[in-house]
Amino acid sequence: MNDQTALRQELKKARLALTTRMREQAATAAIGIILRHPRFQRARSISGYIGSKGELDPTPLLEQAEAMGKCCYLPVLHPFRHGRLWFCRWHPGDHMTPNRFGIPEPDVRTGGLIAARDLDLVIVPLLGFDRACNRLGMGGGYYDRSFAFVRRLRHISAPFLLGLAHEVQRVERLQAQPWDVPLDAVATQRQLYRRPR
Repeated sequence: MNDQTALRQELKKARLALTTRMREQAATAAIGIILRHPRFQRARSISGYIGSKGELDPTPLLEQAEAMGKCCYLPVLHPFRHGRLWFCRWHPGDHMTPNRFGIPEPDVRTGGLIAARDLDLVIVPLLGFDRACNRLGMGGGYYDRSFAFVRRLRHISAPFLLGLAHEVQRVERLQAQPWDVPLDAVATQRQLYRRPR
């Protein structure tokens, strides 16, 4: 078992050890921080995710964004490009179907699709993060592959990548890999961590 595998298991346990009330309170506080962030206020197109397995759930944030006239999207597994994500238009109450990992997805046949580079703000799930906003995901590399253009095409206007996490998911330091796409910021129930520039 390598260090990252052990760290992932440790962080999953810490996240699952939180009570439902603690998760709800953390989500409310973190979403409050995001709602005040200028990037959220200016964003017209926002991607989030459906929280599961102890993740902070950004669904209430997406519902508020929709009510404010913003367009919200959810990630769906790309049917042809293995290990990548599409982003499908989502409205509160839309019918969802579990993908092969059991994660609910909107129906791509009924919703509009948007390219990752055309999103203004992306709320990103994670298992762990550090103060430099390096992210430890589940290990599949879906977000890193889907947003790899951020590292290559520095001259384009890229989406703002914002992690959402419980404070217990913060670790002292993560060793970034060459293919890792760092987050611009991470919101927890306590504060907003910004990537050093």
